[in-house]
Amino acid sequence: MSDQPNYNEILKALQEKYTEIDQDTEDHLYGLLYSKPITYWDYIQTDALLNLQTQRTTLPDEMVFIAYHQINELIFKMILWEISQVAEKENLDVTFFESKLMRVSRYFDMLTTSFDIMREGMDVEQYMKFRYTLTPASGFQSAQYRFIEFSSTELINLIDYRFRKDIDRETPFTHAFEHLYWQAAGKDYKTGKKSTLLVNFEKRYKDEFLRFMETYNTKNLWTRFRELPIKDQQDTGLVKAMRHYDYTVNVTWVMAHYNAAKHYIESGTGDGEATGGSDWKKYMHPKYQKRIFFPDLWTEEELENWGNNL
Repeated sequence: MSDQPNYNEILKALQEKYTEIDQDTEDHLYGLLYSKPITYWDYIQTDALLNLQTQRTTLPDEMVFIAYHQINELIFKMILWEISQVAEKENLDVTFFESKLMRVSRYFDMLTTSFDIMREGMDVEQYMKFRYTLTPASGFQSAQYRFIEFSSTELINLIDYRFRKDIDRETPFTHAFEHLYWQAAGKDYKTGKKSTLLVNFEKRYKDEFLRFMETYNTKNLWTRFRELPIKDQQDTGLVKAMRHYDYTVNVTWVMAHYNAAKHYIESGTGDGEATGGSDWKKYMHPKYQKRIFFPDLWTEEELENWGNNL
């Protein structure tokens, strides 16, 4: 009958697909007879996702805090997914590079505006109570955010500015690790003693960080940018995307986080300290550490005044 669908082309394509990976096409077709139709809740794993929010207190707004930070971690995962595609792209070109950078920037734009949820979406009194149950944990301990930093720039740009003159590409990663800018938030450099915040963080992630640092030492965003032909490195759209990403991550997003923290920590209802015990102002504010992913794309004046007017 002429009105019956012809599946010959599809079957041929399936057979080619499974032959390529040394699989039996017939086995896979039989499998389709017994597989269940997919549903939204199974595909998204909704039940599992919605059961990941476990409060430590009975204060209602703690749920806002937990869910918000879990959303942040999911967005960080999406960001790393985009960056990894630039890192692994064999024939990297301007169009692909720029499109991925702007995707990542949009994610950070969303994270920036979402801090209104943190700043205005929780009762100050409730937050200042349940935050004590979080000690010594801190958002400082987001490993994915550290991965984003390592995959974005040359390692030297993440070193505490006080030690940069003594560190170069020949420096062992273990030594460089001890002088990353964020170490200052958890280490007393007079005594060398690390806070519980930092000790716990390193115990869980240090080995992963060292492997990641080595992997992305040769394929971070800046390294991939410098591998492009000179003409492409001067492409107006790509340079604009690089600068936008750099400023969004290291100034706009950081300041949104800073202002949200300030709203609660300096509310007058607590001790004015961060839960992890860090010097949060000097750690977070752009003007102190001057975290800059792509310093070569900024003027001397822009570098000098990084974060000063905020």
